[in-house]
Amino acid sequence: MSSSDIFIGETIGTAILILLGGGVCAAVTLKASKARNAGWLAIAFGWGFAVMTAVYISGPLSGAHLNPAVTVALAIKNNDWTNVPVYFAGQLLGAMIGATLVWVAYYGQFHAHLTDKEIVGGPGAQATTAKAVEAQEKGAGPVLGIFSTGPEIRNAAQNLATEIIGTVVLILAVLTQGLNDKGNGLGVLGGLITALVVVSIGLSLGGPTGYAINPARDLGPRIVHALLPLPNKGGSDWAYAWIPVVGPLIGGAIAAGIYNVAFA
Repeated sequence: MSSSDIFIGETIGTAILILLGGGVCAAVTLKASKARNAGWLAIAFGWGFAVMTAVYISGPLSGAHLNPAVTVALAIKNNDWTNVPVYFAGQLLGAMIGATLVWVAYYGQFHAHLTDKEIVGGPGAQATTAKAVEAQEKGAGPVLGIFSTGPEIRNAAQNLATEIIGTVVLILAVLTQGLNDKGNGLGVLGGLITALVVVSIGLSLGGPTGYAINPARDLGPRIVHALLPLPNKGGSDWAYAWIPVVGPLIGGAIAAGIYNVAFA
């Protein structure tokens, strides 16, 4: 694969991943959305299908890493770091494009949600469950969860451990079951297996932090949240932002080490 193929494939694939994954979060969260309050099950399956779709679209070009943790794990497994910067660049750009497209697709819903007094407060506002939940996430605005993750209980050590554990599960599944014949990315069957693993992680381990398990998936949309002209959007919670970046990278490295010791 050429550097240009890798960059284009990762940009397109990660954009699709975030468009569909962030899209299901928007659908469940925003007022005037037909899927409002559809719940965690919808989010977990929405992200799983997003992974599957993105893998099948981008796999022929780049091997569909779509996740810096996958890229790091494969670099350790294959002892080849040549294209790591290219993968990282495509993944971050793609994540930002995907997050922007979510905003475009739900433009009216974002405006309705962020001008609703029950959501953002103001004269005549009443205390609501939504406001109580958002109050747990200091520094997070009322729609940040559409773009990036945040903890239900803010404990850096636990939050970091949760992201590491979830990523180890994901990367071990990718390395043992998901790779194509060349071993440089996800294969056709591997894309389906990985998608189902993502659903499983979301249902089983996603509750504490929202399961980023992918640095680009969290950082790119968080940057977009900070830049977009959303009314009353609140903060982007940069104090927490390092955890969904560092945790998955550590998890990917650990998983690669386990694979090299136990499976290689």
